[in-house]
Amino acid sequence: MTAIAKIKASVATPADRAGMIDWTAVADELASQGAAVMPALLTPEECREIAALYPDDKRFRSHVVMARHGFGKGEYKYFSYPLPDLIGGLRTSLYPRLAPIANEWNQRMGIDTRYPAEHQEFLALCHRAGQQRPTPLLLQYVPGDYNCLHQDLYGDLAFPLQVAILLSEPGRDFTGGEFVLTEQRPRMQTRPEVVPLRQGDAVVFAVHHRPVKGSRGSYRVNLRHGVSRIRSGRRHTVGVIFHDAK
Repeated sequence: MTAIAKIKASVATPADRAGMIDWTAVADELASQGAAVMPALLTPEECREIAALYPDDKRFRSHVVMARHGFGKGEYKYFSYPLPDLIGGLRTSLYPRLAPIANEWNQRMGIDTRYPAEHQEFLALCHRAGQQRPTPLLLQYVPGDYNCLHQDLYGDLAFPLQVAILLSEPGRDFTGGEFVLTEQRPRMQTRPEVVPLRQGDAVVFAVHHRPVKGSRGSYRVNLRHGVSRIRSGRRHTVGVIFHDAK
């Protein structure tokens, strides 16, 4: 266990963990790359406990086999409400740190939408818009599986940032399976970014688009994310999406 993980293992609440993150560094990395790593957000034991939920269908509202929908190969399950305490707590605690970044991005891109300070306020807006189904999910990949490049948009309301936490250890539990982000700028070829993660690391990234400074002000670039082919072993990831779905 790393020194950071040892510290976080003794931290009682997700709010305390969120308070330990260098949010200035996260905002800077998001601004320059569209993604930022938050190391050791979960301990190895917590990662194993969350991954072990996968066979328990009572914890989930739906099960998606990617190949049936052209999403790639692999599968995932959407959690039901109430969410597991740790996942629900992180969703609630990370959102207020990310909302100012999202609002600043929208201002720069000329988008009128502004996000409330607290997650429950944002969920209330989602629910009034008919988006009432929880979106945090648990993904499972085995050899040959992959996730096609995509965007997680589930309705008219979509929070522009989301978080994925790697629950398995690269090189020990699986090989391959890198987190991949692509960025398409106007009149330019697509830029790929491979984000290295260890067990318990979280990556926060743009769901749809982000602002980039140009010679005439900021303009929007389009982003997609996915996972490269698993070569051996089994890979579990938990996705924390802040908007609910229709």
